[in-house]
Amino acid sequence: MQKGIAVFTILFLALVMNAQTSAVPQNSAGISGEWLVTRDVFRNPAYQRMTLKAEGDKVTGVFAGDKLEGTLSGNALHFVARDEENNTSEFTGVFNGTTIGGKVVETDPSDPKNRSDNAMTAVRAPEARSGPPKRHEFAPTSFYRQFSASNKPALQIAPGDSVHTTTVDAGGTDERGVKRVLGGNPETGPFYVETAWPGDTLVVHLNRIRLNRDYAISDDAIVDRALDSDMAVKMKDAGKSVRWHLDRDRMVATSERPGDHLKEFTVPLRPMLGCVATAPGFGAAPPATGDSGRWGGNMDFNEIVEGVTVYLPVNQPGALLYVGDGHAAQGDGELNGNALETSMDVEFTVDLIHNKRIRTPRVESQSHIMTVGLGGSLEDALRGATSGMSQWLEQDYGLTPSEIAQVLGTSAQFSISEVADRNAGVAAKLSKERLHALTKKSP
Repeated sequence: MQKGIAVFTILFLALVMNAQTSAVPQNSAGISGEWLVTRDVFRNPAYQRMTLKAEGDKVTGVFAGDKLEGTLSGNALHFVARDEENNTSEFTGVFNGTTIGGKVVETDPSDPKNRSDNAMTAVRAPEARSGPPKRHEFAPTSFYRQFSASNKPALQIAPGDSVHTTTVDAGGTDERGVKRVLGGNPETGPFYVETAWPGDTLVVHLNRIRLNRDYAISDDAIVDRALDSDMAVKMKDAGKSVRWHLDRDRMVATSERPGDHLKEFTVPLRPMLGCVATAPGFGAAPPATGDSGRWGGNMDFNEIVEGVTVYLPVNQPGALLYVGDGHAAQGDGELNGNALETSMDVEFTVDLIHNKRIRTPRVESQSHIMTVGLGGSLEDALRGATSGMSQWLEQDYGLTPSEIAQVLGTSAQFSISEVADRNAGVAAKLSKERLHALTKKSP
């Protein structure tokens, strides 16, 4: 990382010298447009968007969501962006036609010591790829056990493209029963989505989630969160593996070694993905694929089935989409700690909503919109789900806080989506029938 900072410094000095010696200043109109910003914050890259508009030597625009004003004199660019609390970001640097480089200084007027100086570069936002969407056949050869921005992308795709691929089960076994990787929800991907930038929303249409083998693995335990002391004593010898036969013609599962009372017990199959995720953002250590957060991850929400659309925040360039942890069926909460874990045949299509930030993962089916709240307790997860749904109603329907409260108080449904892992999950649901009377805002 030190080498990268040194390279940036050399580049910056070269740009300054070029600006000072250039006989013909750049056309100020050339700086207008959208820029993708990378700042070095304690050797961690922070990504933002910037929009500039030049009129003569005056420059206006938006930097990281805040309005900016400044000047462009020759190739020397200077601007100040200010937020509602009067915190400022002051940039000094140069514009060479294709890149911007320099230093940004952030200050807090209420705390003069709270000041940071960061190197900054910016490049022009790329245009979307032309031509018709592509369908990619992707056979994974490796699988990842962290939702990390450092993992090499498995495939580069564009908005509108579709990918047909497979996943291994939570233990790392593929559709042929071959162990391919250590367990812990190993993921297929990551998929790099062109033009995706932090601050966008990734749209994942799940076109196909199908079983590709005839068995699944679970267990006979109940997670600690769901046990009182009496039940915990009764379950003290639980935790044994249970293998299920998957009848893909009848779409039911049966235990291969049922107890005396479960010989006629069948489970309707409803294939789903336990994990859909983007790489976490600035300053975050890569979480294991058993974890979850606002970036999605191991949500274990049993409504993530074929035909739904999942919305996730973009936190890293390219989004870096991961999919995995197929379940043949799962009750609410993944109460055993495992669902009916199996490999899966998956096809998805990606899209992007630029410059739209969402607070929590979202799921949309034909009949409902849903938000997934994830937190250390069920109460925290409930708050996250409610907050996420409130943001959806505000962003897409323009509702006021009072109106949001009236809609949620009369029409919201909640389910416990996850209790098996570090984070609990609660899903908020609203029927689309209830939303018909609301006017949706234009994109």
